[in-house]
Amino acid sequence: MKDSHERQTTNQQPGRNRKHFGQFLFYAICVLFIFVVCRFSYIAIGKNVQNVNLSSQAQKLYTANETLKAKRGTIYDANGQAIAEDTSVYSLYVVLDKRQRGVDGQKLYATNKPKIARVLAKYLPISEKKALKALNPSNRNTFQVEFGTAGQNISLTTKQKIQQAHLNGVNFIQQEARLYPNGIFASHLVGLAESKTNKAGETTLTGTMGLEQAFNKELTGTNGSQKIKKDMYGYQLPGTKQKSKKAKNGDNVYTTLDTRLQTLLETEMSSVQDQVKANSMNAVLMNAKTGAILAATQRPTFNASTKAGLSQIWRDTLVQDAYEPGSTMKIFTMAASIDSGNYNGNATYQSGKYAIGNQIVPDWNTSGWGTITYDKGFALSSNVAMAHLEQQMGAKTWKKYIDRFRFLKSTHSGLPGELSGSIAFQRPIEQADTSFGQGIQVTFFQMLQGLTAVSNNGKMMKPYVISKVTDPNTNKTVAKYSPKTVGNPISAKTAKAVRKHMEDVVYKSYGIGGDYKMSGERVAVKTGTAQVSNGSGYLSGDDSYLYSVAAMVPASNPKYVMYITMKQPHLGGKTASQLLASIMKPVMARALQEDAQTTKSASNKMPAVTGKSTTSASSALTKAGATVTVLGTGSKVLSQSVKTGTTLYNGQRVFLKTGGVVALPSLTGWSKGDVVKLAQIEGLKLTVSGDGYVTKQSVKAGTSVGSGAGLTVTLKQNK
Repeated sequence: MKDSHERQTTNQQPGRNRKHFGQFLFYAICVLFIFVVCRFSYIAIGKNVQNVNLSSQAQKLYTANETLKAKRGTIYDANGQAIAEDTSVYSLYVVLDKRQRGVDGQKLYATNKPKIARVLAKYLPISEKKALKALNPSNRNTFQVEFGTAGQNISLTTKQKIQQAHLNGVNFIQQEARLYPNGIFASHLVGLAESKTNKAGETTLTGTMGLEQAFNKELTGTNGSQKIKKDMYGYQLPGTKQKSKKAKNGDNVYTTLDTRLQTLLETEMSSVQDQVKANSMNAVLMNAKTGAILAATQRPTFNASTKAGLSQIWRDTLVQDAYEPGSTMKIFTMAASIDSGNYNGNATYQSGKYAIGNQIVPDWNTSGWGTITYDKGFALSSNVAMAHLEQQMGAKTWKKYIDRFRFLKSTHSGLPGELSGSIAFQRPIEQADTSFGQGIQVTFFQMLQGLTAVSNNGKMMKPYVISKVTDPNTNKTVAKYSPKTVGNPISAKTAKAVRKHMEDVVYKSYGIGGDYKMSGERVAVKTGTAQVSNGSGYLSGDDSYLYSVAAMVPASNPKYVMYITMKQPHLGGKTASQLLASIMKPVMARALQEDAQTTKSASNKMPAVTGKSTTSASSALTKAGATVTVLGTGSKVLSQSVKTGTTLYNGQRVFLKTGGVVALPSLTGWSKGDVVKLAQIEGLKLTVSGDGYVTKQSVKAGTSVGSGAGLTVTLKQNK
């Protein structure tokens, strides 16, 4: 019986174990189920997993965020022609990795390297041999190759030409860029905008010098954004709305620069600089009544389109350099002497040398001209005469006039890095030295500002180069810059008397400014020759001077002031006056000619001609004083190059696109700006040689041209 009971107990044990295990498994599954339900409930309610918001992540996964790029504002000349504007350029690279294939098996790597090399050599500044070498690097595992500067800053037209060759593996990256269509054109004054990447990884154009830097805040727009909810395949979800915030384009800046005068000034400056290789040169043409800068440049300079020459000098020497002006300072010494009641032009003095204490003031002609009048001394640019005038009026009075002319103070031009200047004025010899432009450091803009008091009958005007800032989003003017009077340092009577003395420099038989005579106009001039300081003394030698001229035309009632400096030139066979006059006279003559044309005909606005017949549009524009160039063979105007309502200057070229085949017009006599505009409109690959006006063109007039066609023009200044 015992054995039977033990066998029964043994037989029941496995059943009980299975029962317990089943119960354990059931409860375990229940616990797991409860945990999963709780977890999903927590996630559903809280939408968080390990501090990650699932709702937010889902939104990101199925929402496309796109940045809408704002356009940087355009900088215009006085007549509404763009001198700095946004454009797109491209960088090229070629993929070599043979593993790169598209979804449909398409080969995304270079499959025909010789053909790629031939095409790139045709459209880019690189030889076929060099391109082929780059396409076959020594490292066989190279993923992709680039082509240095040859593969950068590629225009849209060139990109399209390369793409038309259907080359596998050739890719482009679009980049924002700034277009400066006129090349060398007040380059340091207008400045540069270059691509900069901020901390957020956004790349924008940022002003790094000149007006681009000074007005960077105004020119920079605000990017917009666009959000689209999409499904897993990238399509917009039905019933959802596209959320967007419009981009706000940057403001447009209008300058006082006259493109025709600026182009001529650049040409004349380059001509002289090529001859003398001066250490530096500056030149500005200014409205004598308002202080508006019509043309301004410096040497060395750079081509803003290609950046060639930029490494030579970054400074805008119009405001960022201070120098001893030399004899042009005598204009202000004479003005102070007359205005303070101390001047007697008929009184005489002994020229040549003048002792002040144990120091000697020498004339540039150390043997002098004997005993002469002060009137004659000014015309001869006598240092001794000016030292006497300073002694007669007294240092205190002379310093008062230095302050009244606002030397040693910034002109507050708004341009970056403007200096205030300095003066040595403790000892009697130092005080006398400042009367003829030594021992006092000034800026170019300070001299211009002071000269307006003489040209504008005592009313001193602030030099300015911006006329207005407009908002392209609303077409409203957000800032307007008008002529600003900054003082009345001398009377109108004094100003007129000083100009008469400046005429003597040109027209008296003993005057030293005869080279500045102009046909049909009386000119008021003061020349200057200053020794160049080396910090502790003055340099010696024939090429150690700063030559300058201040000119006002017409002398009796000036419309224009021009001031030019030329530091340490190698003169060779010409005098400094001859060289400076070769810059001043043609620019002044052109300015007077423009003024006469403007006075003769009232300013006209660009009419709306888009949609009109070519005949009626051309007739309307001719009546408005414009020069019309029709592009195409169509009978109706499809687009006009100048915006409706823009003020047209006399003879301004307006392009009318009509569709059909475009025949290249005769370009002889065209300005550089007009040729560049034509190339932009038609997508021509333009090469320009020289400055001024077109004398030769590589493609014969009447030849049909299309986008990507090459055109070379030779320019020369007609005097």
